[in-house]
Amino acid sequence: MKKKIAIAMGGYSSEYRISINSGNVVYHNLDPEIYEPYRVHILQSEWFVVAADDTPYPINKSDFTVAINDEIIQFDCVFNTIHGTPGENGLLQAYLELLNIPQTTCGYYQAALTFNKRDLISVLKPFGVKTARNYFLDANDPIDTAKIVEKVGLPCFVKANRAGSSFGITKVKEEAGLYAAAKTAFAEDDQAIIESFLDGTEVSVGVITYKGEIMALPVTEIVSENEFFDYEAKYLGKSQEITPARISEEDRDKVQEIAKMIYRKLKMKGFTRSEFIFQNGEPHFIEMNTTPGLSQASILPQQAEKAGISLPELFGSAIEAALIFKY
Repeated sequence: MKKKIAIAMGGYSSEYRISINSGNVVYHNLDPEIYEPYRVHILQSEWFVVAADDTPYPINKSDFTVAINDEIIQFDCVFNTIHGTPGENGLLQAYLELLNIPQTTCGYYQAALTFNKRDLISVLKPFGVKTARNYFLDANDPIDTAKIVEKVGLPCFVKANRAGSSFGITKVKEEAGLYAAAKTAFAEDDQAIIESFLDGTEVSVGVITYKGEIMALPVTEIVSENEFFDYEAKYLGKSQEITPARISEEDRDKVQEIAKMIYRKLKMKGFTRSEFIFQNGEPHFIEMNTTPGLSQASILPQQAEKAGISLPELFGSAIEAALIFKY
Protein backbone atom coordinates (compact mmCIF):
# COMPACT_ATOMS: atom_id res chain seq x y z
CA MET A 1 0.00 0.00 0.00
CA LYS A 2 1.28 3.46 -0.88
CA LYS A 3 2.29 5.71 2.00
CA LYS A 4 0.17 8.83 2.36
CA ILE A 5 2.49 11.85 2.57
CA ALA A 6 1.35 15.32 3.63
CA ILE A 7 3.63 17.92 2.06
CA ALA A 8 3.37 20.86 4.45
CA MET A 9 3.94 24.20 2.73
CA GLY A 10 3.18 27.87 3.21
CA GLY A 11 3.59 29.09 6.78
CA TYR A 12 2.90 32.38 8.53
CA SER A 13 5.94 34.44 7.53
CA SER A 14 7.15 36.53 4.58
CA GLU A 15 8.57 33.32 3.11
CA TYR A 16 5.28 31.52 2.46
CA ARG A 17 5.44 31.85 -1.35
CA ILE A 18 8.97 30.42 -1.39
CA SER A 19 7.75 27.52 0.74
CA ILE A 20 4.88 26.79 -1.63
CA ASN A 21 7.36 26.61 -4.51
CA SER A 22 9.46 24.11 -2.54
CA GLY A 23 6.42 22.05 -1.58
CA ASN A 24 5.23 21.80 -5.16
CA VAL A 25 8.66 20.54 -6.26
CA VAL A 26 8.43 17.78 -3.65
CA TYR A 27 4.85 17.01 -4.73
CA HIS A 28 5.88 16.51 -8.35
CA ASN A 29 9.01 14.48 -7.56
CA LEU A 30 7.87 11.83 -5.09
CA ASP A 31 7.88 8.33 -6.57
CA PRO A 32 4.22 7.66 -7.47
CA GLU A 33 4.75 3.92 -7.15
CA ILE A 34 5.59 4.31 -3.44
CA TYR A 35 3.92 7.50 -2.21
CA GLU A 36 0.53 9.16 -2.41
CA PRO A 37 1.32 12.87 -1.92
CA TYR A 38 -1.05 15.56 -0.64
CA ARG A 39 -0.38 19.30 -0.81
CA VAL A 40 -1.13 20.72 2.63
CA HIS A 41 -1.25 24.52 2.84
CA ILE A 42 -0.61 25.69 6.39
CA LEU A 43 -1.55 29.36 6.55
CA GLN A 44 -2.32 31.60 9.51
CA SER A 45 -5.97 31.84 8.45
CA GLU A 46 -6.55 28.15 7.70
CA TRP A 47 -5.01 24.74 7.05
CA PHE A 48 -6.25 22.77 4.06
CA VAL A 49 -5.37 20.11 1.50
CA VAL A 50 -5.31 21.20 -2.14
CA ALA A 51 -6.72 18.34 -4.18
CA ALA A 52 -5.60 17.48 -7.72
CA ASP A 53 -8.47 19.60 -9.09
CA ASP A 54 -7.41 22.49 -6.77
CA THR A 55 -10.41 22.01 -4.47
CA PRO A 56 -9.46 22.90 -0.85
CA TYR A 57 -10.37 20.46 1.95
CA PRO A 58 -9.91 21.67 5.55
CA ILE A 59 -7.49 19.91 7.86
CA ASN A 60 -8.85 18.74 11.20
CA LYS A 61 -6.27 20.26 13.56
CA SER A 62 -7.25 17.94 16.42
CA ASP A 63 -5.62 14.96 14.68
CA PHE A 64 -4.19 16.32 11.39
CA THR A 65 -6.59 14.37 9.20
CA VAL A 66 -8.64 15.47 6.22
CA ALA A 67 -12.00 14.29 4.88
CA ILE A 68 -12.07 13.95 1.07
CA ASN A 69 -15.12 12.44 -0.63
CA ASP A 70 -16.32 10.95 2.67
CA GLU A 71 -12.94 9.26 3.29
CA ILE A 72 -10.88 10.25 6.33
CA ILE A 73 -7.23 10.51 5.25
CA GLN A 74 -4.62 9.77 7.92
CA PHE A 75 -1.08 10.64 6.92
CA ASP A 76 1.84 8.27 7.37
CA CYS A 77 4.40 11.10 7.33
CA VAL A 78 4.65 14.86 6.92
CA PHE A 79 7.24 16.27 4.51
CA ASN A 80 7.92 19.68 6.02
CA THR A 81 8.85 22.40 3.51
CA ILE A 82 7.70 25.40 5.56
CA HIS A 83 10.21 28.26 5.88
CA GLY A 84 9.79 30.44 8.95
CA THR A 85 7.02 29.88 11.48
CA PRO A 86 5.53 27.37 12.27
CA GLY A 87 7.55 24.82 10.30
CA GLU A 88 11.10 26.04 10.90
CA ASN A 89 10.91 27.23 14.50
CA GLY A 90 9.70 24.00 16.12
CA LEU A 91 5.96 24.64 16.52
CA LEU A 92 4.85 22.23 13.79
CA GLN A 93 7.39 19.62 14.91
CA ALA A 94 6.10 19.71 18.49
CA TYR A 95 2.48 19.48 17.33
CA LEU A 96 3.21 16.47 15.11
CA GLU A 97 5.23 14.76 17.85
CA LEU A 98 2.23 15.06 20.19
CA LEU A 99 0.15 13.35 17.50
CA ASN A 100 2.86 10.72 16.93
CA ILE A 101 3.10 11.59 13.22
CA PRO A 102 6.61 11.29 11.72
CA GLN A 103 8.01 14.33 9.90
CA THR A 104 11.08 14.83 7.76
CA THR A 105 12.87 17.70 9.50
CA CYS A 106 14.69 17.96 12.82
CA GLY A 107 12.97 17.82 16.20
CA TYR A 108 11.19 20.75 17.84
CA TYR A 109 14.12 21.66 20.12
CA GLN A 110 16.66 21.67 17.29
CA ALA A 111 14.29 23.68 15.11
CA ALA A 112 13.74 26.33 17.79
CA LEU A 113 17.47 26.53 18.50
CA THR A 114 18.66 26.83 14.91
CA PHE A 115 15.93 29.33 14.04
CA ASN A 116 17.33 31.61 16.73
CA LYS A 117 20.67 32.81 15.36
CA ARG A 118 21.81 34.24 18.68
CA ASP A 119 21.11 31.09 20.67
CA LEU A 120 22.65 28.82 18.04
CA ILE A 121 25.93 30.77 17.99
CA SER A 122 26.07 30.62 21.79
CA VAL A 123 25.62 26.83 21.76
CA LEU A 124 28.21 26.20 19.03
CA LYS A 125 31.05 28.39 20.30
CA PRO A 126 32.14 25.90 23.04
CA PHE A 127 32.70 23.33 20.25
CA GLY A 128 35.28 25.62 18.64
CA VAL A 129 33.04 26.87 15.83
CA LYS A 130 34.31 30.25 14.63
CA THR A 131 31.79 33.05 14.03
CA ALA A 132 31.75 36.77 13.33
CA ARG A 133 31.92 39.19 16.26
CA ASN A 134 28.35 39.92 17.24
CA TYR A 135 26.15 42.27 19.23
CA PHE A 136 22.62 41.45 20.38
CA LEU A 137 19.84 44.03 20.28
CA ASP A 138 16.18 43.85 21.30
CA ALA A 139 13.42 46.13 20.05
CA ASN A 140 13.06 47.93 23.37
CA ASP A 141 16.82 48.44 23.87
CA PRO A 142 18.48 51.83 23.37
CA ILE A 143 20.58 51.82 20.19
CA ASP A 144 24.07 52.77 21.38
CA THR A 145 25.68 53.17 17.97
CA ALA A 146 29.13 53.96 19.36
CA LYS A 147 29.11 50.79 21.48
CA ILE A 148 27.92 48.70 18.54
CA VAL A 149 30.66 50.02 16.25
CA GLU A 150 33.27 49.47 18.96
CA LYS A 151 32.18 45.82 19.25
CA VAL A 152 31.65 44.79 15.61
CA GLY A 153 33.24 47.54 13.50
CA LEU A 154 32.12 48.85 10.13
CA PRO A 155 30.84 47.71 7.75
CA CYS A 156 28.57 45.34 9.64
CA PHE A 157 25.35 43.39 9.09
CA VAL A 158 22.14 43.99 11.01
CA LYS A 159 19.81 40.99 10.85
CA ALA A 160 16.47 39.90 12.22
CA ASN A 161 17.37 37.19 14.71
CA ARG A 162 14.54 34.82 13.80
CA ALA A 163 13.91 35.15 10.08
CA GLY A 164 15.19 33.54 6.90
CA SER A 165 15.71 34.06 3.19
CA SER A 166 17.51 37.36 3.85
CA PHE A 167 14.42 39.17 5.12
CA GLY A 168 15.21 41.92 7.63
CA ILE A 169 18.93 42.19 6.81
CA THR A 170 20.96 45.30 6.00
CA LYS A 171 24.63 45.91 5.32
CA VAL A 172 25.61 49.06 7.24
CA LYS A 173 28.64 51.11 6.18
CA GLU A 174 28.22 54.18 8.39
CA GLU A 175 27.30 54.49 12.05
CA ALA A 176 24.26 56.65 11.29
CA GLY A 177 22.78 53.83 9.19
CA LEU A 178 22.34 51.57 12.22
CA TYR A 179 18.99 53.15 13.17
CA ALA A 180 17.29 52.42 9.84
CA ALA A 181 18.85 48.96 9.70
CA ALA A 182 17.52 48.12 13.16
CA LYS A 183 14.05 49.28 12.10
CA THR A 184 14.22 46.95 9.08
CA ALA A 185 15.25 44.03 11.30
CA PHE A 186 12.54 44.74 13.88
CA ALA A 187 9.89 44.68 11.15
CA GLU A 188 10.56 40.92 10.97
CA ASP A 189 11.39 40.11 14.60
CA ASP A 190 11.70 41.88 17.95
CA GLN A 191 15.27 40.61 18.28
CA ALA A 192 18.24 41.55 16.12
CA ILE A 193 21.81 40.34 15.76
CA ILE A 194 24.54 42.66 14.52
CA GLU A 195 27.60 40.95 13.04
CA SER A 196 31.04 42.07 11.97
CA PHE A 197 31.79 41.99 8.25
CA LEU A 198 33.64 38.87 7.14
CA ASP A 199 35.66 39.45 3.99
CA GLY A 200 36.12 36.20 2.13
CA THR A 201 34.57 33.41 0.09
CA GLU A 202 31.01 32.51 1.08
CA VAL A 203 30.01 28.87 0.85
CA SER A 204 26.96 26.77 1.57
CA VAL A 205 27.19 23.18 2.83
CA GLY A 206 24.24 20.80 2.67
CA VAL A 207 24.22 17.92 5.15
CA ILE A 208 21.64 15.16 4.91
CA THR A 209 20.93 11.71 6.26
CA TYR A 210 20.97 9.58 3.14
CA LYS A 211 20.35 5.84 3.24
CA GLY A 212 21.11 5.81 6.94
CA GLU A 213 24.39 7.76 6.77
CA ILE A 214 25.19 11.40 7.55
CA MET A 215 26.50 12.87 4.30
CA ALA A 216 27.92 16.29 3.40
CA LEU A 217 26.93 17.29 -0.12
CA PRO A 218 29.26 19.08 -2.56
CA VAL A 219 30.04 22.61 -1.37
CA THR A 220 28.47 25.58 -3.19
CA GLU A 221 30.26 28.90 -3.59
CA ILE A 222 28.02 31.97 -3.44
CA VAL A 223 28.98 34.93 -5.64
CA SER A 224 26.39 37.69 -5.31
CA GLU A 225 25.95 40.47 -7.84
CA ASN A 226 24.63 42.55 -4.95
CA GLU A 227 26.61 43.53 -1.86
CA PHE A 228 25.60 40.34 -0.07
CA PHE A 229 23.48 37.23 -0.58
CA ASP A 230 20.16 39.05 -0.19
CA TYR A 231 16.64 38.11 -1.38
CA GLU A 232 17.31 39.22 -4.97
CA ALA A 233 20.55 37.26 -5.08
CA LYS A 234 18.95 34.20 -3.53
CA TYR A 235 15.72 34.02 -5.55
CA LEU A 236 15.80 36.49 -8.45
CA GLY A 237 18.96 35.40 -10.22
CA LYS A 238 21.29 38.07 -8.85
CA SER A 239 24.00 35.59 -7.90
CA GLN A 240 26.15 32.77 -9.14
CA GLU A 241 25.90 29.52 -7.22
CA ILE A 242 28.95 27.51 -8.19
CA THR A 243 28.95 23.81 -7.30
CA PRO A 244 31.50 22.51 -6.55
CA ALA A 245 32.97 25.61 -4.94
CA ARG A 246 36.27 26.98 -6.24
CA ILE A 247 38.14 26.23 -3.04
CA SER A 248 41.00 23.87 -2.25
CA GLU A 249 40.37 20.24 -1.31
CA GLU A 250 41.72 21.04 2.15
CA ASP A 251 39.22 23.88 2.62
CA ARG A 252 36.40 21.76 1.20
CA ASP A 253 37.14 18.90 3.59
CA LYS A 254 37.49 21.31 6.53
CA VAL A 255 34.14 23.04 6.02
CA GLN A 256 32.31 19.77 5.30
CA GLU A 257 33.67 18.23 8.51
CA ILE A 258 32.58 21.26 10.54
CA ALA A 259 29.09 21.12 9.00
CA LYS A 260 28.80 17.40 9.76
CA MET A 261 30.11 17.92 13.31
CA ILE A 262 27.42 20.55 13.93
CA TYR A 263 24.77 18.19 12.51
CA ARG A 264 25.91 15.42 14.88
CA LYS A 265 26.34 17.60 17.97
CA LEU A 266 22.86 19.04 17.58
CA LYS A 267 21.40 15.58 16.87
CA MET A 268 19.88 16.77 13.62
CA LYS A 269 17.94 14.79 11.06
CA GLY A 270 16.60 15.52 7.61
CA PHE A 271 18.16 18.23 5.44
CA THR A 272 20.29 21.10 6.71
CA ARG A 273 22.16 23.81 4.86
CA SER A 274 24.86 25.73 6.72
CA GLU A 275 26.45 28.96 5.53
CA PHE A 276 30.11 29.84 6.12
CA ILE A 277 32.50 32.59 5.09
CA PHE A 278 36.20 31.84 4.83
CA GLN A 279 38.26 34.57 6.48
CA ASN A 280 42.02 34.21 6.82
CA GLY A 281 41.70 30.61 5.66
CA GLU A 282 39.20 29.63 8.37
CA PRO A 283 35.48 28.93 7.82
CA HIS A 284 33.31 31.14 10.02
CA PHE A 285 29.79 29.85 10.66
CA ILE A 286 26.93 32.20 9.74
CA GLU A 287 23.71 30.21 10.18
CA MET A 288 21.96 26.88 9.67
CA ASN A 289 18.73 26.37 7.77
CA THR A 290 16.78 23.24 8.74
CA THR A 291 14.10 23.57 6.06
CA PRO A 292 16.24 24.65 3.11
CA GLY A 293 14.60 25.66 -0.13
CA LEU A 294 13.81 22.78 -2.48
CA SER A 295 12.70 24.70 -5.56
CA GLN A 296 14.57 24.55 -8.87
CA ALA A 297 16.46 27.71 -7.87
CA SER A 298 17.53 26.31 -4.50
CA ILE A 299 21.03 25.31 -3.49
CA LEU A 300 20.52 21.94 -1.80
CA PRO A 301 18.87 20.27 -4.84
CA GLN A 302 21.78 21.54 -6.96
CA GLN A 303 24.23 19.97 -4.53
CA ALA A 304 22.33 16.67 -4.50
CA GLU A 305 22.41 16.57 -8.30
CA LYS A 306 26.20 17.02 -8.27
CA ALA A 307 26.39 14.13 -5.79
CA GLY A 308 24.43 11.93 -8.21
CA ILE A 309 21.24 11.96 -6.12
CA SER A 310 18.01 12.58 -8.02
CA LEU A 311 15.15 14.53 -6.46
CA PRO A 312 12.94 11.40 -6.08
CA GLU A 313 15.84 9.66 -4.32
CA LEU A 314 16.57 12.67 -2.13
CA PHE A 315 12.97 13.18 -1.06
CA GLY A 316 12.22 9.49 -0.68
CA SER A 317 15.24 8.98 1.54
CA ALA A 318 14.06 11.79 3.85
CA ILE A 319 10.66 10.15 4.21
CA GLU A 320 12.09 6.70 4.90
CA ALA A 321 14.49 8.15 7.50
CA ALA A 322 11.61 9.94 9.21
CA LEU A 323 9.56 6.75 9.40
CA ILE A 324 12.29 4.90 11.32
CA PHE A 325 13.85 7.75 13.30
CA LYS A 326 13.92 7.59 17.10
CA TYR A 327 15.31 10.39 19.31
